[in-house]
Parts: sequence; structure tokens; C-alpha cells
Amino acid sequence: MKLLFSVTAACIVLVCALVAIAAEVIEPSGPNGIRKGGTLLETLPAPPIADPVDAESKRMRAYPEQPPTIPHTIRDYHINKNNNRCLECHNRIQTAVSGAPMISITHFMDRDFQVLADVAPRRYFCLQCHVPQTKVKPPVGNTFKDIDILLRDQKQQPTP
Repeated sequence: MKLLFSVTAACIVLVCALVAIAAEVIEPSGPNGIRKGGTLLETLPAPPIADPVDAESKRMRAYPEQPPTIPHTIRDYHINKNNNRCLECHNRIQTAVSGAPMISITHFMDRDFQVLADVAPRRYFCLQCHVPQTKVKPPVGNTFKDIDILLRDQKQQPTP
């Protein structure tokens, strides 16, 4: 019994030592995703925050029902369960003073389509759907075509 215990303990110590040595020697490279480089054990600094695009006019939406993008900076905006800075300008009663577009009437409906007096809780956190645009080179290529362009191209093709 003592011999079995001694052999088991020696095997455990050997495995732990091998794992410790392997952790120091082998540093596997990390996957190259959108942000390139580094290893799985190395932490690289985050890229700088890009400047926002401040638009003077409304942007065209890329597809029907797309949430509008945010045409101004939202840096230092606080959106939490007690406060939503977006509603200071976009709530129905503020739009006359702020000149900002009113949030959609759908934001005042619960999941059963019952109209509420205030913004529905599931629509309160604006950044789940609406995003600001920044002045950066796209990290990946994009071949998206708007439905109107696809329909126009289809009409222009000769029929067989």
C-alpha cells in the first residue's frame, strides 16, 4: 500500500513539473481575428478610440427596418437603469426644444404591442441597436448590397 501511494505521489509531482515547464516554454500564438497579433497569454493594448462622424443630415439606411445610426458623439453618455442621456433630447417631450428626432413609437410598446406612457424597458438601452459611426478604415471587406441595388441590377439583366 505504501509503495502504491509513493508511486502515485511521484507521478503527480512529475506531471505538475512537466505542466509548469511546458507553460513557460510553449506560448501558443493567438488567433488572428479583426485585431491582429499577440499570443493567447499576451495582452496587447487596445487600439485608440476613433473620432466619431458628426453628420449634419440623416444617413440612408442600408436595409428596411435598420435602426438608425447615431450621427454624433456619445462619449461620456451615461446609460444605465437609472439614467439615459439619449432621452434628454430624443424623448417625445424634449424634441421641440432639442430639435432631435423623436424615438420611434415602437419604443413605447411592450412585447404584447401595448402602448406605454414611457419608453419600454426592453427599448431603454439604446446602444443595443443604435451605434455611432467612426472615421476608420473598415477592418474587413464588405460586399453588402442594398435591396434596391439588387432589384435594379436584376431589372437591367436581359431576360432569357
